[in-house]
Amino acid sequence: MSIRVGIYGYGNLGRGVECAIRQNSDMELACVFTRRDPATLEIKTEGVPVYHIDKAVEMKDKIDVLILCGGSARDLPTQTPEMAKLFNVVDSFDTHAKIPCHMANVDAAAKEGGKVALISVGWDPGMFSINRMYMGAVLPCGKDYTFWGKGVSQGHSDAIRRIEGVKNGKQYTIPVDAALEAVRSGSEPELTTREKHTRLCYVVAEEGADKARIEREIKEMPNYFADYDTTVEFISEEELLRDHSGIPHGGFVIRTGKTGEDLQNTHVIEYSLKLDSNPEFTASVIVAYARAAYKMHLEGQSGCKTVFDVAPAYLSATPREELIKNLL
Repeated sequence: MSIRVGIYGYGNLGRGVECAIRQNSDMELACVFTRRDPATLEIKTEGVPVYHIDKAVEMKDKIDVLILCGGSARDLPTQTPEMAKLFNVVDSFDTHAKIPCHMANVDAAAKEGGKVALISVGWDPGMFSINRMYMGAVLPCGKDYTFWGKGVSQGHSDAIRRIEGVKNGKQYTIPVDAALEAVRSGSEPELTTREKHTRLCYVVAEEGADKARIEREIKEMPNYFADYDTTVEFISEEELLRDHSGIPHGGFVIRTGKTGEDLQNTHVIEYSLKLDSNPEFTASVIVAYARAAYKMHLEGQSGCKTVFDVAPAYLSATPREELIKNLL
């Protein structure tokens, strides 16, 4: 029988999850939940019902795994614990510093409901986290480096758009090539925030807006741009839509380490991603972990889990014996 998956929230990530489910033959989309009027929402999968989120409790016996597609700032801190009492769930909570607190809240709720809740699933946190763990275990005498980009930062782009006089905007995070090469050399450089990344902002200003003020506000914005070398380019709405309509991203996790009696030998491990669509790739990771959540639930597990707690074979639809035969 197919794993019945529900989608809770139908933005960029929710649409990506819907596409990913269609690429996995052991899964089926059971329903979509939305805060909008369900009658106004058109999804891509024919015959699948759309409900208001208030109806979720009525579907608790008809969904094997519920994928939560809300935002980390305002949605997931409350949605994940609430839904984990009713469903096996997967979320993409990505506020790194708040993950321990989120995990504690979700763990209590999931154990109360006897469900499995997988949190912070995606590529960072997620795939990058796993690689950092593997690398550190293999090379304990070493140092980690993470670079993001070139890619669109949705949070930073939103921060630009909130500035008075800005009609639209996109922000790209770009690794500094010299820093990347220094890390890859195995020299283990000490790098500041400014030395690792630059930020490039494409801004559509409203007619008559003070562009000098806008540029200054962007470059001086604390927690977003003040610690980086930031370039601001003003372009037209047409140029933005033509050249910057996608949501690409990616990055690199690198660990350099030493082995040998005198630590004389240097090793470099690197994992990289180059993504045409950040939300679609994140959705694909989440759907694989939805399979894992279902398998873990069938084994009688419950509580909050992270990517560190999931055995690799749980992610695959291929039987364990075939994985060992063909991939090991």
